[in-house]
Amino acid sequence: MTLIPMPTESSETIAQWGSETFGNAASVKAYAIRAQEELAELIEAIESGDTDKAIASEAADITILLHRITGTLGLELYDAVDEKMAVNKRREWVPDGSGVGRHQ
Repeated sequence: MTLIPMPTESSETIAQWGSETFGNAASVKAYAIRAQEELAELIEAIESGDTDKAIASEAADITILLHRITGTLGLELYDAVDEKMAVNKRREWVPDGSGVGRHQ
């Protein structure tokens, strides 16, 4: 069994850093909109053949914004992922041949 190290950051610490650095958004929607912009940057990095490290950095930007959303709501993203994966593992899935799919 491979042990996965615990992250040094949490949704709470990332939300706190974001508030201290940028101030609070009027709504968590602002973080979601910014995450959408970062997603476009991630796609651009993939399409342009950027290094794996650069692509991972763009993915991290999105994850940081997701942590800001959950942290602002007083929740932990890692917990939400675990809960959602438990739901996903019980669902019936239809692969679409591209490596992703949809649930029924």
